[in-house]
Amino acid sequence: MKMSMKQTLFPIRKSLPPAVAILSLILLATPGFPKSKKLQTSDAKPDQTSAEQSTTVNDLDAILAKMNQTAASFKTAQGDFQFVIYQKLGDEKDTQNGHIFFRRKANDKAKEVDAAFEITGKDPTQVVYKDGKLQVYKQNINQITEREVGKNKADVDAFLSLGFGARGDDLKRDYDVKFIGWETLDGVKTAKLDLTPKNEKMRQTYNKILLWIDPEKDILVQQQFFEPSQDYRIAHYTNMKLNQKISDSSFKLRTTGKPTVLRPQ
Repeated sequence: MKMSMKQTLFPIRKSLPPAVAILSLILLATPGFPKSKKLQTSDAKPDQTSAEQSTTVNDLDAILAKMNQTAASFKTAQGDFQFVIYQKLGDEKDTQNGHIFFRRKANDKAKEVDAAFEITGKDPTQVVYKDGKLQVYKQNINQITEREVGKNKADVDAFLSLGFGARGDDLKRDYDVKFIGWETLDGVKTAKLDLTPKNEKMRQTYNKILLWIDPEKDILVQQQFFEPSQDYRIAHYTNMKLNQKISDSSFKLRTTGKPTVLRPQ
């Protein structure tokens, strides 16, 4: 029996790192989406005085300008992640760990990217996004689900670059950006940014995104995605290595036997 896209992708997104989970949702809900080890959650911040607001604006401008500067030299990132999904209904959390590989293709003016996630634990899963195709391999059931992003490729590439070599100007283009403050995570001074998507359909999926970013390297330490349902997702990145060569094999599925392949339409 042929499975619908919703039946196939919705369960998958519950077990993926945030960027790829959102990618699945974009493909499902917004075809034609236009451009426009300490885990911390967000707390409301008291109203600021005029002087504080001025300082915040100046800090934000400096942070975004630094991201513009460092993005030009960004090529690759690889390291470890801890991924937490919180579901308001039932007040439950699920935690997963794994490895991430990310690269921007050399001499590519369009800034195309490849991304791969290896989720370890009870349900080993590989996720590869390359050349406009998303592949998810579930080892326990020996099954691959794959999907072409088609005309949305440029937007998907830009979204996956969020926090991995993204330009500050790109953030301002696609999001309303606020600077919350400086926080130290894993010994790194990070800028905590509050992003509200300008695209309405995107807001229906994730109405707020928090980034804890190291502007000196233009790389994430932590990101948090909030859904309108009050569910949220957190990804915490550690042991990150920048601009080191990553083998092509890191962006290929490692399967056994003859896996079942699903291609949702």
